[in-house]
Amino acid sequence: MRIEQVADSQLKSVLLWQQMQKEAAVILQKEPLLKGYLDKAILNCTNLGEGLAQIISNRLATPVIGQKELYQICIEAFTADPQILEDAAEDLSAVCSRDPAASDYTTPFLYFKGPHALESWRVAHWLWQQGRHDFARFIQGIVSDVFGVDIHPAAQIGHGIMFDHATGIVIGETARVGNNVSILHNVTLGGTGKEQGDRHPKVGSGVMIGAGAKILGNIKIGDNAKIGAGSVVLADVMPHTTVAGIPARVVGIPKEEVPSLNMDQDLDTKETICTSACGQICNVKII
Repeated sequence: MRIEQVADSQLKSVLLWQQMQKEAAVILQKEPLLKGYLDKAILNCTNLGEGLAQIISNRLATPVIGQKELYQICIEAFTADPQILEDAAEDLSAVCSRDPAASDYTTPFLYFKGPHALESWRVAHWLWQQGRHDFARFIQGIVSDVFGVDIHPAAQIGHGIMFDHATGIVIGETARVGNNVSILHNVTLGGTGKEQGDRHPKVGSGVMIGAGAKILGNIKIGDNAKIGAGSVVLADVMPHTTVAGIPARVVGIPKEEVPSLNMDQDLDTKETICTSACGQICNVKII
């Protein structure tokens, strides 16, 4: 069963967890050496919150603050704000539907650092909202050390997010990211180094950001835009527009309605805006 197909009235996190327990039982039959990990992370847990708390706390435990303390913090966050688990379920579903390397839900849950880093951030973000800024910063630092992903706990991130490979992702304090966004490795949503206050990008929903792209400053990336790999974006990007280059400029219009769902890295769209920046739609092939 694909969890994306369930009715809106049903909690996706509950159905996803039921499916993951079935998948974990199959894995156990094939790989009995993983029994300890599967038991702790899935089979001996009653819901997604318990399993996620086990994953996060075991990955982030330190000699100073151990696994048990971090587990309790995670459970506290999930209990106080159940929406965190629904967002996490949307994130896992996003990875499973967009990443061909994720053949089932247990794969990203157990093994992919992108979801691990993102859901750890959700706990840190909850702490930040409670005014527990120091603990939130502590988790931010450990996540950066363990996963190579640095997200300020005050940033705002929607659901249905996929961090593909995840290494080197940086998201600044005042950044905002909409729903159903796909972000590849080595992406920065940063400031220009010259501004104070609200200084980071605002990324709409349905956006795909290619590997190594840098989006800098308090600029707006419109819904369903596509940012080419390696681009440096310094100005607003209109909705449903493809930009690429250093500095980035408009090179086309995405073929797909929602680029983040298709994950098509090709910038050679059927219709493009010519590189002379005349602003006219034409059929010039961008090479």
